[in-house]
Amino acid sequence: MSTRSNTPAITLTGLSAAAPDGHTLFKNLDLSFGSERTGLVGRNGTGKTTLLELIVGLREPLAGTVQRRGKIGYLRQWPDMPDDATVAQGIGLAGKLALFRRGLSGEATADELEQIDWAIEAEMEASLARLGLAGLDPDHPFKALSGGEQTRARLAGLLTDKPDFLLMDEPTNHLDRAARAFIGDIVESFKGGLLIVSHDRDLLDRMDRIVEITTLGVTVWGGNYCFYRNEKVRATERTEGELSSARQQAERTARDIEAARQRKEKRDAAGRKGRASAGQPKILLDAAKERAEGSAGGLGRLALRQQSEAEERLTVAKDAVERARKLDFHLSGAELPSGKIVLSLENLTGGPPQNPRVIARLSLTVTGAERIALEGQNGAGKTTLLRLIAGELQPASGLIRCPVRLAYLDQSAAILDFGASLVDNFRRLNPGATDNAAYAALARFHFRNEAARLTPATLSGGERLRAALACAIGGEDPAGLLLLDEPVNHLDIESVEAVEDALNAYRGAFIAVSHDGTFLENIGVSRRILLEKSSSRLN
Repeated sequence: MSTRSNTPAITLTGLSAAAPDGHTLFKNLDLSFGSERTGLVGRNGTGKTTLLELIVGLREPLAGTVQRRGKIGYLRQWPDMPDDATVAQGIGLAGKLALFRRGLSGEATADELEQIDWAIEAEMEASLARLGLAGLDPDHPFKALSGGEQTRARLAGLLTDKPDFLLMDEPTNHLDRAARAFIGDIVESFKGGLLIVSHDRDLLDRMDRIVEITTLGVTVWGGNYCFYRNEKVRATERTEGELSSARQQAERTARDIEAARQRKEKRDAAGRKGRASAGQPKILLDAAKERAEGSAGGLGRLALRQQSEAEERLTVAKDAVERARKLDFHLSGAELPSGKIVLSLENLTGGPPQNPRVIARLSLTVTGAERIALEGQNGAGKTTLLRLIAGELQPASGLIRCPVRLAYLDQSAAILDFGASLVDNFRRLNPGATDNAAYAALARFHFRNEAARLTPATLSGGERLRAALACAIGGEDPAGLLLLDEPVNHLDIESVEAVEDALNAYRGAFIAVSHDGTFLENIGVSRRILLEKSSSRLN
């Protein structure tokens, strides 16, 4: 009979952690997890992965404790794997499968026979099939699988082990729509506790609650991501309203103190003049002076107390507002005429040297400021097609015509020279732009003053992509066509929303490869093109 004491749970008490450079990520964190589905959100660098690693015991906290009751499975974002690892090794079941095979062959010892899980092979096969990998050979090289297949295989291994808690770090990164559906099904059907770090808003909408890590600490929000966003907007409006009120009070207090000081100076001056003209005795004049000085001291103390109270309220209000700025601007450049041909592909065939026919006999025309989503399974050639259009790969046959300036932006922001400043990058990509124009354009993307002189190598992933967008579309003559290859992978949600803001202000055409359905919807995709695997036909 189960009791409350052995119910699976994870309890964090007074937990503190720091980043490798020593700055504090969070401190005195009290939090618990049970059988609910929890989404963990926050900006890059706030400590989400660190928190998962503390829970599973891969890191030690600076202070506090982690109590664990139940088996924990952890799907890491970047697992360390030998190049010669088999699928069985990659999914963590090599030892159990080897023992099972020894038992079948009659080579197991008496002690080993007692340890064998005779259902392990059948359960592994069932888990792989559940995640779309039916028939996968456990002796197959793990590295031969695509990134998405590796993620699903590792998850299948964890499910086979029957954990009470499943922790997943960005499980849908690099997965196509079909593979994301498999992850979604697992989230819906898993009977234990779930803790997921993700910027996939569709996945987060399946959660029971959202835990947010910010510079202000950790906040638990009941409900799914949609509920969290709505409540966060209301909470932000309240705290910003309090900050505005505190600022007004501080300014009003300062004005009142100054007005009182000026009135008193006028009264004191008038009193001194009146007493002097009346020829009062010195002893009476000295007494009046002492009274005036005492009054001035009292007024000063009152003013200091009022000013201190106003400043304290302002400080509290400022501390309650996290520093978060959304992009809000109008871009330069005219919108493309609706009938202008931006891109024309005729019977295009091409690919990398080892597979020069990934794209075969493909034709496509883009006109005006079209917003196109290029879709298809992993391996269908979406990135290859963008690289052909951008000129990074040479076609084997066919024609590519692009009469407008184009910019190719991938998740690494390779358009930028990582050793040059943002200002220098802007001027290189916008010939003829002055320093003033470069600073003004970068400021619209929130790279102001000193930030405009930083190099991309010092920026986070989200900041790099924002800088690449600034250089590509922020000038007087912006690129007329953007090629976007999974631009928001690995970005936190606030950075994704900043990219969405920039693209919504953009007046040119773009072709976007992304498996994030919410992102594609938010940037106003008006045309979807399916690239079929192996045939390179467009539907």
